[in-house]
Amino acid sequence: MKNFGYTQSNSDHTLFLKRDEGNRTALIVYVDDIIVTGNYAEEQLKLQNYLSQEFERKDLGDMKYFLGIEVARSKTGIFLSQKKYVMDLLTETGMVGCKPTDTPIETNHKLCEDMDQEPTNKEQYQFLVGKLIYLAHTRPDIAYVVSVVSQFMHLPSVSYRNAVDRIFGYLKSAPEKRLMFSKNEDLEVVGYTDAD
Repeated sequence: MKNFGYTQSNSDHTLFLKRDEGNRTALIVYVDDIIVTGNYAEEQLKLQNYLSQEFERKDLGDMKYFLGIEVARSKTGIFLSQKKYVMDLLTETGMVGCKPTDTPIETNHKLCEDMDQEPTNKEQYQFLVGKLIYLAHTRPDIAYVVSVVSQFMHLPSVSYRNAVDRIFGYLKSAPEKRLMFSKNEDLEVVGYTDAD
């Protein structure tokens, strides 16, 4: 990619970028999947032709689903949702039958590292929080509470696990939330809504 004029990102080594007079093209690689995007259609076509010469590849068209993230487009923007990921996660963790809650964390919570609590299964706690960390990319409504519970990965207690279970109850009550990006050149987040 560097030979084709792309710069590798320092923060994510699977991301390659090319900027040319206000035009931007990005390529990201995950195992054997490649996403090409940007605001310069001609460069995207050149890149796809280059990749076809170097590798055997198949063009799957517009992205609809990638790494647990559903992608939908409209005239006003792009919507990202992880509803299927949430439903699969509730099933996988046995939390489908959990009690739904209106909020992901108690108001004025008292979770802190100094709590003297009964320990809980560390591996299971880390597994659940890891899944929630990934989900927080498209769910800003749980980002704060996930950051709180992730602070206790080294020594989780029953109180922390109860907080994680409450997040799952919240997800059960609202699995369809999604991010909306406007169709301007910066793709800024302009909303956070329930799916229609």
